[in-house]
Amino acid sequence: MKITKIEWTEATWNPAIGCTKVTAGCKNCYAETMARRLQAIGVKGYENGFEFTVLPDRFLQPLAIKKPTKFFVNSMSDLFHEKMSFENLDKIFETMKNTPQHSYQILTKREKKLKHYFEKRNVPSNVWLGVTVENEDVKNRIDVLKTVDATVRFLSIEPLIGDVGTLDLSGIHWVIVGGESGSNARPMNPDWPQRIQKQCEEQGVAFFFKQWGTWGEDGKKRSKHANGRLLLGKEWKEEPEIVKTSGEIIYG
Repeated sequence: MKITKIEWTEATWNPAIGCTKVTAGCKNCYAETMARRLQAIGVKGYENGFEFTVLPDRFLQPLAIKKPTKFFVNSMSDLFHEKMSFENLDKIFETMKNTPQHSYQILTKREKKLKHYFEKRNVPSNVWLGVTVENEDVKNRIDVLKTVDATVRFLSIEPLIGDVGTLDLSGIHWVIVGGESGSNARPMNPDWPQRIQKQCEEQGVAFFFKQWGTWGEDGKKRSKHANGRLLLGKEWKEEPEIVKTSGEIIYG
């Protein structure tokens, strides 16, 4: 577990690492590059590089953290990877259930397994479920996500590599948008995030603009830090409103 620089969360928890590519958004996976670097310098847990690996010794880590923390779960993998067993998922979600002081943000590109897993299970109230929607080709993930009853349902439209078109955001509480970073990053047309922001505003959904990435709003390639995160002249850091009543978390 570690503090992270990811703008929309506070820390990461990786009970599994490694993944396999499934759609276009995976092409320049940052986690793959990072895993191979960690393998090269001998970091424990990364002996297999980016091969999917479950790490049971990490399952109970959040129990040791008393301070309420927002965790991005499996930032170095996909929790619903094909090789992740339901038995291990049960253990991981049991830890989340037993640490109600924390919030857990889970993103997946494997929406069918997400739905299947929760067909006979309840989502803990402190768990936020999201899917990645990098272009219009994978918008079906949104419809599948809506069938799962979670306190917060969110979309990570990052890396935004194509226009996502019209979005029906009913049942969605939060949208994160960002351009791709890295030497091989694909440009993000400024019109794409602007249209998403407008739709979020019209439909009452919290909007978070993470970054332009390697390609700036002006179409020039430079460091993601230099390109910044201003959209339409301002920063967008909206988050879903969470209300706690009688120990139960509800979306407000």
